Amino acid sequence: MTAKKIITQKPQINLSYSTAGRMWLVFGCAFLCVFQSSLTDGGLSLIIVLTSFFTALLVELLLTWKKSGFSKIKDGSAAAIAMTLSLLLPNMIHPVYAAFGAAFAVAVVKYSFGGLGSNWLNPALGGWLFIRFSWPPLFSDALASSPSVTEMAIVSNTSALDNSVSSFLNGTFFSFTDAYLPSGYIDLLFNNNPGLITDRGLFALLVGTVIITAFGINRSWVSLVFLAIYGLLIRFAGGLAQGFWSGDMLYGFFSGGTMVAAFILAAESASGAKYKQGIILMATLGAVLSWIFRYLCFEYTGCFIALAIVNCLTPMIRFLEEKFFFLRKKSALSEGRP
Repeated sequence: MTAKKIITQKPQINLSYSTAGRMWLVFGCAFLCVFQSSLTDGGLSLIIVLTSFFTALLVELLLTWKKSGFSKIKDGSAAAIAMTLSLLLPNMIHPVYAAFGAAFAVAVVKYSFGGLGSNWLNPALGGWLFIRFSWPPLFSDALASSPSVTEMAIVSNTSALDNSVSSFLNGTFFSFTDAYLPSGYIDLLFNNNPGLITDRGLFALLVGTVIITAFGINRSWVSLVFLAIYGLLIRFAGGLAQGFWSGDMLYGFFSGGTMVAAFILAAESASGAKYKQGIILMATLGAVLSWIFRYLCFEYTGCFIALAIVNCLTPMIRFLEEKFFFLRKKSALSEGRP
């Protein structure tokens, strides 16, 4: 009997684009969101991003200069970290705190674990946690004047654009299904109120996620699993004050940084599981915790905290993958089974 060769190498995600290509593409698509936000806040969002960007590049350059010169910053990872971190921040926060978060993300989260691909915590999330819990009043103050923090904001003071687009959709596409889109949701795509940069540039962010998905940069099916479970929980019990099956899924998707959490943070492969079973487990757990923090603990940015906790569980989940999935596959191959 011919001996079968067992491949014991850990599974890797094979992409047709280089690391630098993927990172700079994510950077460019995320910048679309920042650009939209900066159009209506006098450039505050852009200042935050530039501060975070140059801080991240400077810190990485200082850490790697003797060994590799400028080659490390060319891979775009520090730029992508800074850009993603900026999306998670309120546009009214002082830029100096964005610099602190970017420095922490690169120096501590990225390089203390061995550099790109070795970190179990998403560096942008790590930088966000550093800012969020080192200076708690900053977020509450920066979001205090944001009407999008309350669900009631979407039912009043709608713009002419919102009313016209909603009327058009209700009279055309939705008329075939007897569905009705209330006023207020279109305004969430073009939010010009103080709030998270990712919420203020939501329309551009959605365009960017389409581009990223088209190029196969992220694992879009992970995003869909996250959104499906999160949306189901919102619909079932997201509006308990009005009873079951009355939660507002659209508002849940269009606020609180849900889209950046689903398409960039949850779908990021380096700080996640490697096998499909583990990936689904992490996406499911992230969605459930996001709902708990957002709707039971009343934490507007609950998705970010939830995904950070899931990232912390990555080593344990990868260990379980090795025990139950990889070894089972290895045993099947050794026995000649598919």
